[in-house]
Amino acid sequence: MRLGYFTMPLHPLHRDNTELLHEDRQTIIHADNLGFYDAFIGEHLTDKAENVTNSLLFLATLIFHTKNIKLASGTSNLSHAHPTLIASQVAMFDHLAKGRFIFGISPGALASDAEALGMLKEDRNQLFAEAIDVILAIWAGEPPYNIDLPNNRFKVSTKETMVLEIGRGHLMKPYQKPYPEIVGTVVAPFSKGVIAMGKRDFHPMSANFLMNHWLPSHWTNYSEGKASVGIKANPSDWRVARTVFVGDTSAIAKSYGGDDANSPYRYYYKQMLTKMKISNRHVIFKTHKDQPDEEISLDGIIDQLVIRGTVNDVVDKILALREQVGEFGEIVYAGMDLVDPVIGRRSMELMAQEVMPRVNEALGLGREINVDAKQTA
Repeated sequence: MRLGYFTMPLHPLHRDNTELLHEDRQTIIHADNLGFYDAFIGEHLTDKAENVTNSLLFLATLIFHTKNIKLASGTSNLSHAHPTLIASQVAMFDHLAKGRFIFGISPGALASDAEALGMLKEDRNQLFAEAIDVILAIWAGEPPYNIDLPNNRFKVSTKETMVLEIGRGHLMKPYQKPYPEIVGTVVAPFSKGVIAMGKRDFHPMSANFLMNHWLPSHWTNYSEGKASVGIKANPSDWRVARTVFVGDTSAIAKSYGGDDANSPYRYYYKQMLTKMKISNRHVIFKTHKDQPDEEISLDGIIDQLVIRGTVNDVVDKILALREQVGEFGEIVYAGMDLVDPVIGRRSMELMAQEVMPRVNEALGLGREINVDAKQTA
């Protein structure tokens, strides 16, 4: 089982943006040094707590400061820009990274982003679907393109202005052929979007703030999508993000991992509960869909969703998760604000150096993981 990293990121509102951006960069560099397989970075335009406004721009600062870790948009919000822009920018990034890139995509769910862009009343899911079709058509095509897909608002052509003998009219293709791995984050239980991912050979990542019991619905739907095109789903393509904190002692794990008032994990889930209630998506925190809202509590969410404890505790909990939801290819460690940088980064070290080797040994995967690590070194 691979170990990945994901951060929105999500920071307290009083902290300085300059300091936070550099701190988040150092965390990815730390993850690279520890052997994490990939790092997904989120983006929002209008959320002061989530300070990365463009994941590709942020990740570009890391290409030449990391060695092995795959850099991933987590996600690129496809409703926010014309697909020609995104296709060209992603292709260039892929060349700069020499293929050490994963294209994470989503519609862009934050309503205040949509309002700021003047598109609050637009169907962002439809924009997303149209945009990804055009992006793939650009990468598969040649000038003059003439991309005019049925029921798609985005038209792409360079036929009137191209001068091919001097290179004018070409759109860049990615370094990876035919294009980078495409990953979509899945939040909703029983998401129909993950069926479409299976049909398109995009790979799902289940969100870390979704209760464990909803996760099998993602794999069921992904498998359905794969089966509809005659392909058997491969569990190695499924990423499961979880909120994990590994402490040197049980006391540190309980306190920093959620019990203390200043815990970054407590802050994270207080923010997420508030945001999900505003958007009426807080079903993700329910033990069943008809559970009354008043039964949802911050302490209950932390107990359910933060995998915290000593190395032995976390190993046992990850193995129990695997038993509960079935086989998956990667556990994605959710990054938090570094209230205490020493403790926060120590958790990552324990996760990479102690927890994952024991998990893979218990699953009988130790040898395969070591072979993969040599190939990517």
